[in-house]
Order: sequence, then structure tokens, then C-alpha cells
Amino acid sequence: MRATDWEFRHRALLNLLHFWLAFQVYVIDHINAVQAVAPGISHLAGLRERVAVRALFAFGAFLVGLAASVRTWAAGYLCSDAVHDASLHTERLVVDGPYTYVRNPLYLGTLLMTVGLGFLASRLGLAILAGGAAVRILRLIGREEAGLAERQGEAFREYCRRVPRLLPALQPRVPASGVEPRWGQALQGEAMMWCFFFAMIAFTVTLRRSVAIIGIGTGVAVWLLNHAARAMRRTRARIA
Repeated sequence: MRATDWEFRHRALLNLLHFWLAFQVYVIDHINAVQAVAPGISHLAGLRERVAVRALFAFGAFLVGLAASVRTWAAGYLCSDAVHDASLHTERLVVDGPYTYVRNPLYLGTLLMTVGLGFLASRLGLAILAGGAAVRILRLIGREEAGLAERQGEAFREYCRRVPRLLPALQPRVPASGVEPRWGQALQGEAMMWCFFFAMIAFTVTLRRSVAIIGIGTGVAVWLLNHAARAMRRTRARIA
């Protein structure tokens, strides 16, 4: 299972389209995924139902916060521009930070974020998000790991034998190389994820759809600004 070059280059756009499609499913399935489990989203519902609903949305917020933390931790050991670049980077093998526990912490974060935000979708929308994300991520991992295996050879194959692909080990499986993380560029690169986390927190407190829309919209706007800034840096580098 391996993504094509086109899929890899346009993975960010495909991710946005995936979310858009999943939330459009509200047209056919009008019931929110959380409301189906604890139908207390209405302010007329009893206290127990409202507490249950908020607890479930809080769990979704926790998943998104965990996703933002994992991705920021991983991005600290990489160049943020490389993390979000459309090109495949196989120049070096990173074995620091979360990469000593799991081979693909960035994709693990993406999967956690998708499921967490999926709590805002309908029942069918959540299924589309979770199932689609799992397939897309496995395909992207296949594409990246094939490139690393070709470029890094036995060093990467030995790393694969020791470190799990997507489910983190409880203890480091390989010794770290000693690279120092760069938190500033990591936080900037993953700013969208943190916007999504705060949007989930705000929605959990208010249960207002407009709050979630504003928060997620802000996250997408931040991503677009970062994307434009990265494109300008690449253009300046080519000119220089």
C-alpha cells in the first residue's frame, strides 16, 4: 500500500478535501456522532446528558491536543519547511525525540487529530474521517518508507526492525543521536494544530457550532499563511 507521487505532493489539499467531504455528510446524516451516544447537546436536556456530551467532546479535545503535542515534538527535530514540503525528503534518518519510540510520529499526530475533530462530525462523517485517514496515512507512510529504504539502505531497515511504525513503544527502541530540538520553528509550523485544539476546548465549553467554525477557520487561515511564507522562502532560495 503506497501513495503515488501525486498523492504525496498534494497530501495537504487532499486532507482538507477529506474533511470537507466528511462534514458535508451532515446533509444525509443529521445526527452528530457524540449526540448519538449521549443525546444531550440540546440545552433542554438533563444535567446528566449535558455532562456526558461535554465529557465526550473533552475527550475529542484531548485527542487533538495530544496530536498537536506529538506533531510539535516531532517537528522540533526536523525543518518545519521539510515537514510540510510537497517533495519527499530522504536525505537523513531522524532518530531523536519521538522517533526513538515510533517511526511516524507526524502521521500518528494527524490520525489523532482527525479522530478528535471527527467528534464534531455526524456519525457517518466520523466513520469517513477515521477510515479515510487510516487508509491515506498508511499509503503515505508506504511512500515515504520506500524512499527512505532506497536512500538509507540497511540503516533504515535496521531502524524499522527496532521501532514500530505507528503504535508507539513504551520505551525508546534506539539511542538518540543527540540533536537539539528547535521549538520555535516547530510551534510555528504546527500552529494550525494548536488552533484546532483551542477550538475544540472552546466548543466543549460553549457547545456553539459558530465557536468551532471560527476556531477551525482560524487554524486553516494560519496554515495558508504559513504555506505562503514557505513558498516565498523557497522562491527566494531558488533566486539566490
